[in-house]
Amino acid sequence: MTKFTYEDVGLKDYKDCWDYQESILEEIQATKKATGAPTDLNRFLLVEHPHVYTLGKSGDEHNLLVHDDFLKKIEATYYKINRGGDITYHGPGQLVGYPIIDLENYHIGVREYIEKMEDAIIATIAHYGLKGGRKEGATGVWLDSDIPAKARKICAIGVRVSRYVTMHGFALNVNTDMRYFSYINPCGFISYGVTSIERELGRKIDMNEVKEIVKEKFDAIY
Repeated sequence: MTKFTYEDVGLKDYKDCWDYQESILEEIQATKKATGAPTDLNRFLLVEHPHVYTLGKSGDEHNLLVHDDFLKKIEATYYKINRGGDITYHGPGQLVGYPIIDLENYHIGVREYIEKMEDAIIATIAHYGLKGGRKEGATGVWLDSDIPAKARKICAIGVRVSRYVTMHGFALNVNTDMRYFSYINPCGFISYGVTSIERELGRKIDMNEVKEIVKEKFDAIY
């Protein structure tokens, strides 16, 4: 199976990166249409964003708890976007991954694709001694997911699939400024917390190291 073609985008404006994803998706779809067959063209963007909140197409705007003036004060932007899921935060110190691939080439459906993504992130944080898992009724990767009073999300996942081609992806909290989550109900949840690798271990984490581990774990499950 063809491995992913990774591109480290660095720190990039959310809207610019969204447009970039769309252009890659259109290229892959055009190739599929021209050949009449699944394509092994694939791209996997790794990026950090300036402070931004994004609301999925089925999300509730009330889960953003602040107004425009306050967003300006904290130097954050806000977008309604075309992925699934509710509201989430992206910012410096958070590793965001956008696989743009043809699921037909990998012979999997959307649910299995999301589960594989969760598996790769669970394996990534296991490298740091953290035991991640799934939470019933929710996507993403959680710590202590089976203990309601302690459950906290370390990685959010939201995707869009168009003609079997994916975009958007995961957001793994590495050295994230967790204060920014206090201005939303993350992913629409009121009762559960969020965390980061830094918060769990009590030390800064080398982002380049995390990127290499993510690549290794994603390649291993496909």
